[in-house]
Amino acid sequence: MANTDAVGIQTATGRQRMTVAEAKARMLAASDWQRLSMSEGTKGPRLFDWAVLPILHRWEDDGRHWLLVRRRIDDPSDKTYYLVFAPVGTTLAEMVKAIGARWSIETCFETGKEMGLEDYEVRGFTAWYRFITLVMVVMAALAGICATARTSPSASLSQEEPLSAHCFLSFTIPEVRHLLASLLWPPPRSALLVLGWSWWRRCHQSRASYFHTKRRCAAR
Repeated sequence: MANTDAVGIQTATGRQRMTVAEAKARMLAASDWQRLSMSEGTKGPRLFDWAVLPILHRWEDDGRHWLLVRRRIDDPSDKTYYLVFAPVGTTLAEMVKAIGARWSIETCFETGKEMGLEDYEVRGFTAWYRFITLVMVVMAALAGICATARTSPSASLSQEEPLSAHCFLSFTIPEVRHLLASLLWPPPRSALLVLGWSWWRRCHQSRASYFHTKRRCAAR
């Protein structure tokens, strides 16, 4: 939300419509702010100051709509506003946790794109569905490897000198993908193999270009 968006607020003198910035300035006190972490980042907990304010939905206070304000610790003037719709009784910590999950979702999408989620060259729904499903199955398999590596103790560690958990980061899906690519498919050493792969790829690109052009010409 922008700080100029209008919201309905139940005040002591009745229902009023005001901007988000006005609602924050008039209705929130210093004691309303809580310092919470929205998620774990690469540099530790992502801490911000948070405050929540109930707002009216269709000019009624249904207990399910809130204005959530996030304030940076190092720069209190930098604020972000969220419109929250959640069940009655939802706590501020639960709202913050839900907002923090967005980072994980965006990371999953970015990882999927690196693995080919956006590289399909199909025209029909069935082919698209099969391709997306295959990429998601591969991502699930790599995520399983990462989870196993986190829970299984390494056999190479001696009991006399246990390795600290802070010595290195846990496995990630991109890291496992790079490892498997290097171990299972080493770089080719044969010039004929490289040229053969180039020929195969260009043949398929040519066929795809032909059918795309044919379809566009037929649609005219």
